[in-house]
Amino acid sequence: MTAKIIENTDYRDRSSVFRDRFEAGKLLADKLFEYGGSASVIVLAVPAGGVPVGYIVAKELDVPIDVIVVRKIQIPWNTEAGFGAITWDGLIVLNEGLVEQLDLTKEKMEESILSTKRNIQERVRKFRGDKPMPHLRNKVVVIVDDGLASGFTMLAAARSVKKRLPKKVIIAIPTASLRAIKLLAPEVDEIVCLNIRSGASFAVADAYENWYDLADEEVIKILLAKQ
Repeated sequence: MTAKIIENTDYRDRSSVFRDRFEAGKLLADKLFEYGGSASVIVLAVPAGGVPVGYIVAKELDVPIDVIVVRKIQIPWNTEAGFGAITWDGLIVLNEGLVEQLDLTKEKMEESILSTKRNIQERVRKFRGDKPMPHLRNKVVVIVDDGLASGFTMLAAARSVKKRLPKKVIIAIPTASLRAIKLLAPEVDEIVCLNIRSGASFAVADAYENWYDLADEEVIKILLAKQ
Protein backbone atom coordinates (compact mmCIF):
# COMPACT_ATOMS: atom_id res chain seq x y z
CA MET A 1 0.00 0.00 0.00
CA THR A 2 1.21 3.48 -0.87
CA ALA A 3 -1.02 6.34 0.16
CA LYS A 4 -2.45 8.88 -2.23
CA ILE A 5 -0.89 12.19 -1.15
CA ILE A 6 -2.93 15.39 -1.40
CA GLU A 7 -1.20 18.67 -0.58
CA ASN A 8 -1.35 22.38 -1.37
CA THR A 9 1.82 22.92 -3.36
CA ASP A 10 1.59 26.68 -2.76
CA TYR A 11 2.24 25.93 0.93
CA ARG A 12 5.22 23.60 0.38
CA ASP A 13 8.15 24.50 2.68
CA ARG A 14 6.41 27.67 3.93
CA SER A 15 5.79 28.76 7.52
CA SER A 16 2.92 30.74 9.10
CA VAL A 17 0.41 29.54 6.50
CA PHE A 18 -2.57 29.12 8.88
CA ARG A 19 -4.10 31.72 11.16
CA ASP A 20 -5.00 29.07 13.75
CA ARG A 21 -6.16 25.46 14.10
CA PHE A 22 -9.75 26.32 13.18
CA GLU A 23 -8.74 27.89 9.86
CA ALA A 24 -6.50 24.89 9.18
CA GLY A 25 -9.46 22.58 9.80
CA LYS A 26 -11.61 24.50 7.32
CA LEU A 27 -8.92 24.25 4.64
CA LEU A 28 -8.53 20.52 5.33
CA ALA A 29 -12.28 19.99 5.05
CA ASP A 30 -12.23 21.63 1.62
CA LYS A 31 -9.84 18.89 0.46
CA LEU A 32 -12.09 16.19 1.94
CA PHE A 33 -15.40 17.42 0.51
CA GLU A 34 -16.10 14.13 -1.29
CA TYR A 35 -16.61 12.43 2.09
CA GLY A 36 -19.18 14.94 3.33
CA GLY A 37 -22.56 13.79 4.63
CA SER A 38 -21.75 10.09 4.47
CA ALA A 39 -22.95 7.78 7.24
CA SER A 40 -19.88 5.61 6.68
CA VAL A 41 -17.37 8.37 7.55
CA ILE A 42 -16.04 9.24 11.01
CA VAL A 43 -13.38 11.69 12.16
CA LEU A 44 -11.03 10.58 14.94
CA ALA A 45 -9.10 13.49 16.45
CA VAL A 46 -5.88 13.14 18.43
CA PRO A 47 -6.10 15.28 21.59
CA ALA A 48 -5.18 17.86 22.43
CA GLY A 49 -4.20 19.87 19.33
CA GLY A 50 -6.03 17.66 16.86
CA VAL A 51 -9.42 18.27 18.45
CA PRO A 52 -10.09 21.84 17.20
CA VAL A 53 -8.87 20.84 13.73
CA GLY A 54 -10.99 17.68 13.75
CA TYR A 55 -14.00 19.55 15.11
CA ILE A 56 -14.06 21.87 12.10
CA VAL A 57 -13.43 19.01 9.66
CA ALA A 58 -16.33 17.01 11.13
CA LYS A 59 -18.61 20.06 11.24
CA GLU A 60 -17.89 21.03 7.63
CA LEU A 61 -18.34 17.45 6.38
CA ASP A 62 -21.38 16.85 8.63
CA VAL A 63 -19.94 13.60 10.02
CA PRO A 64 -19.41 12.41 13.61
CA ILE A 65 -16.23 13.07 15.58
CA ASP A 66 -14.59 11.09 18.34
CA VAL A 67 -11.15 11.06 19.94
CA ILE A 68 -8.32 8.56 19.65
CA VAL A 69 -5.97 8.90 22.61
CA VAL A 70 -2.34 8.29 21.69
CA ARG A 71 0.78 9.67 23.38
CA LYS A 72 4.45 9.84 22.60
CA ILE A 73 6.80 7.92 24.90
CA GLN A 74 8.92 10.70 26.37
CA ILE A 75 12.69 10.63 26.37
CA PRO A 76 13.59 10.74 30.09
CA TRP A 77 15.87 13.79 29.84
CA ASN A 78 13.86 15.59 27.14
CA THR A 79 10.11 15.37 27.72
CA GLU A 80 9.37 17.46 24.62
CA ALA A 81 10.66 14.60 22.44
CA GLY A 82 9.69 10.96 22.19
CA PHE A 83 11.18 7.64 21.10
CA GLY A 84 7.85 6.09 20.09
CA ALA A 85 4.15 6.18 20.90
CA ILE A 86 1.41 4.20 22.65
CA THR A 87 -2.30 4.08 21.81
CA TRP A 88 -5.33 3.90 24.11
CA ASP A 89 -5.55 0.14 23.49
CA GLY A 90 -1.91 -0.54 24.40
CA LEU A 91 -0.34 -0.71 20.94
CA ILE A 92 3.32 0.36 21.13
CA VAL A 93 5.30 1.71 18.18
CA LEU A 94 8.99 2.40 18.77
CA ASN A 95 11.36 4.57 16.77
CA GLU A 96 13.96 1.81 16.70
CA GLY A 97 16.66 3.95 15.13
CA LEU A 98 16.29 6.63 17.78
CA VAL A 99 16.17 4.07 20.61
CA GLU A 100 19.50 2.68 19.42
CA GLN A 101 20.96 6.16 19.03
CA LEU A 102 19.87 7.22 22.53
CA ASP A 103 21.35 4.06 24.05
CA LEU A 104 18.40 3.73 26.43
CA THR A 105 18.54 0.95 28.98
CA LYS A 106 15.69 -1.56 29.14
CA GLU A 107 14.80 -0.22 32.59
CA LYS A 108 14.60 3.40 31.40
CA MET A 109 12.44 2.39 28.43
CA GLU A 110 10.05 0.40 30.60
CA GLU A 111 9.81 3.28 33.07
CA SER A 112 8.87 5.73 30.28
CA ILE A 113 6.40 3.26 28.75
CA LEU A 114 4.68 2.68 32.11
CA SER A 115 4.44 6.42 32.74
CA THR A 116 2.92 6.95 29.28
CA LYS A 117 0.34 4.20 29.83
CA ARG A 118 -0.73 5.82 33.09
CA ASN A 119 -1.07 9.17 31.33
CA ILE A 120 -3.17 7.57 28.57
CA GLN A 121 -5.54 5.96 31.10
CA GLU A 122 -6.04 9.34 32.74
CA ARG A 123 -6.74 11.08 29.42
CA VAL A 124 -9.15 8.36 28.29
CA ARG A 125 -11.15 8.87 31.50
CA LYS A 126 -11.07 12.63 31.01
CA PHE A 127 -12.02 12.76 27.32
CA ARG A 128 -14.13 9.61 26.93
CA GLY A 129 -15.39 8.63 30.35
CA ASP A 130 -17.11 5.25 30.08
CA LYS A 131 -18.06 5.73 26.44
CA PRO A 132 -16.79 2.83 24.26
CA MET A 133 -14.81 3.43 21.11
CA PRO A 134 -17.05 3.60 18.02
CA HIS A 135 -17.23 0.64 15.66
CA LEU A 136 -14.86 1.24 12.75
CA ARG A 137 -15.42 -1.87 10.63
CA ASN A 138 -16.16 -0.89 7.01
CA LYS A 139 -15.95 2.82 7.91
CA VAL A 140 -13.94 5.53 6.22
CA VAL A 141 -11.84 6.76 9.14
CA VAL A 142 -10.25 10.20 8.96
CA ILE A 143 -7.56 10.57 11.65
CA VAL A 144 -6.83 14.23 12.38
CA ASP A 145 -4.06 16.00 14.27
CA ASP A 146 -2.72 19.56 14.12
CA GLY A 147 0.63 18.48 12.69
CA LEU A 148 3.26 15.76 12.53
CA ALA A 149 6.95 16.08 13.31
CA SER A 150 8.34 12.52 13.39
CA GLY A 151 5.01 10.84 12.56
CA PHE A 152 5.33 8.01 15.10
CA THR A 153 2.34 9.11 17.18
CA MET A 154 0.14 9.10 14.07
CA LEU A 155 1.65 5.79 12.97
CA ALA A 156 0.53 4.22 16.24
CA ALA A 157 -2.95 5.72 15.83
CA ALA A 158 -3.25 4.44 12.25
CA ARG A 159 -2.19 0.92 13.20
CA SER A 160 -4.68 0.87 16.06
CA VAL A 161 -7.45 1.91 13.66
CA LYS A 162 -6.42 -0.65 11.03
CA LYS A 163 -6.87 -3.48 13.55
CA ARG A 164 -10.58 -2.62 13.53
CA LEU A 165 -10.92 -3.38 9.79
CA PRO A 166 -12.08 -0.02 8.39
CA LYS A 167 -12.90 0.37 4.72
CA LYS A 168 -10.36 3.17 4.32
CA VAL A 169 -7.88 5.03 6.54
CA ILE A 170 -7.17 8.69 5.79
CA ILE A 171 -4.69 10.85 7.67
CA ALA A 172 -5.61 14.54 7.55
CA ILE A 173 -3.18 17.09 8.98
CA PRO A 174 -2.53 20.75 8.25
CA THR A 175 1.26 20.40 8.40
CA ALA A 176 3.90 17.67 8.52
CA SER A 177 7.56 17.00 7.90
CA LEU A 178 8.41 15.23 4.67
CA ARG A 179 9.98 12.40 6.68
CA ALA A 180 6.68 11.86 8.55
CA ILE A 181 4.79 11.65 5.25
CA LYS A 182 7.27 9.06 3.97
CA LEU A 183 6.93 7.05 7.20
CA LEU A 184 3.12 6.97 6.99
CA ALA A 185 2.57 6.57 3.24
CA PRO A 186 2.98 2.74 3.22
CA GLU A 187 0.52 2.38 6.12
CA VAL A 188 -2.67 4.15 5.01
CA ASP A 189 -4.86 4.76 1.97
CA GLU A 190 -4.68 8.54 1.75
CA ILE A 191 -2.80 11.43 3.34
CA VAL A 192 -4.15 14.98 3.13
CA CYS A 193 -1.45 17.42 4.27
CA LEU A 194 -1.65 21.04 3.15
CA ASN A 195 1.80 22.15 4.29
CA ILE A 196 4.61 19.61 3.75
CA ARG A 197 8.02 20.83 4.84
CA SER A 198 11.44 19.34 4.19
CA GLY A 199 14.66 20.27 5.91
CA ALA A 200 16.63 19.16 8.95
CA SER A 201 14.43 20.79 11.60
CA PHE A 202 10.65 20.90 11.93
CA ALA A 203 8.20 22.39 14.44
CA VAL A 204 4.43 22.07 14.07
CA ALA A 205 3.97 25.52 15.62
CA ASP A 206 5.83 27.18 12.73
CA ALA A 207 2.85 26.56 10.44
CA TYR A 208 0.55 28.71 12.60
CA GLU A 209 0.36 32.44 13.31
CA ASN A 210 -1.60 31.80 16.51
CA TRP A 211 -0.23 28.77 18.35
CA TYR A 212 -0.67 27.68 21.97
CA ASP A 213 -0.99 24.47 23.97
CA LEU A 214 -4.64 23.62 24.56
CA ALA A 215 -5.85 23.05 28.10
CA ASP A 216 -7.82 19.84 28.68
CA GLU A 217 -10.88 21.93 29.60
CA GLU A 218 -10.85 23.55 26.16
CA VAL A 219 -10.62 20.15 24.47
CA ILE A 220 -13.64 18.90 26.44
CA LYS A 221 -15.61 22.06 25.62
CA ILE A 222 -14.98 21.59 21.88
CA LEU A 223 -15.98 17.93 21.99
CA LEU A 224 -19.22 18.74 23.81
CA ALA A 225 -20.06 21.39 21.18
CA LYS A 226 -20.19 18.73 18.43
CA GLN A 227 -22.54 16.39 20.29
